[in-house]
Amino acid sequence: MHPVGILYVVATPIGNLQDITLRALDVLKSVDAIAAEDTRHTSGLLSHFGISKKLIAVHEHNEHQSAERLLSQLNAGESIALVTDAGTPGISDPGAVVVDFVRRASVKVVPVPGVSAVITALSASGIAQNGFLFHGFLPASGAARRKVLEALKPQTVTLVFYEAPHRIIDSIVDMCAVLGGDRRITFARELTKTFETVYSCRMREAEAWLQADTNQQRGEFVLLVEAAAIKEAEEISEETVRVLKLLLAELPLKQAVKLATEITHEKKNVLYDFALQLKNESKHHE
Repeated sequence: MHPVGILYVVATPIGNLQDITLRALDVLKSVDAIAAEDTRHTSGLLSHFGISKKLIAVHEHNEHQSAERLLSQLNAGESIALVTDAGTPGISDPGAVVVDFVRRASVKVVPVPGVSAVITALSASGIAQNGFLFHGFLPASGAARRKVLEALKPQTVTLVFYEAPHRIIDSIVDMCAVLGGDRRITFARELTKTFETVYSCRMREAEAWLQADTNQQRGEFVLLVEAAAIKEAEEISEETVRVLKLLLAELPLKQAVKLATEITHEKKNVLYDFALQLKNESKHHE
């Protein structure tokens, strides 16, 4: 009986092919097969580095079925590298389903780290606000997008999104309307490529900047949005904080805030924002 193979999760360049790691090249050369989001795209990458391997298509439309096939090959003793078109698999790209399926079958999964667009953008932005929340792509429909933004509005950490060029204007208009024009936004566009751009401005200025040069609407975007201002607990009395914490321990957030408002006569929106902060802090300490 063959020993069970290994699934390698391999990060690949997001633009500049020189960003491939030496370890990634060694793994791609050594495995029995490569599971790729787009086999044509990966063929170009492999050809550039003189690598020839069997390719298996694993994209968002066949990921569940492909996971079973890959597991069968791993159980037969083959080792497989999982890659996407650009960056790290499973980060707003296919891969998470396969990794979860394989791990549940007790097959070894080995990460081979490298480029990730979100980390690349953060490193060049100079933003350091209490950590960050990576959301990925916003919904394509305006109503759904605005609903998500409303839910994210109180977050006191940097918000990070991916966005496609054909939706960038609509998304920025909605962000400005929902999150407010005073927040700073950083555009990280075409990272590691010829026309790489990292630009920061106030949200109210963002649409005009995009419209002034249509070239700035091209390519893939990482958007980094300034965190909501942290309201100081001193604005709320100690007794109000005590009441709110007691209610949050027993009730859902909205109900706790409603009762706390009736008991303390504090403004509901102030208590709601503070309650969200308490919830976020408790999550960070879990």
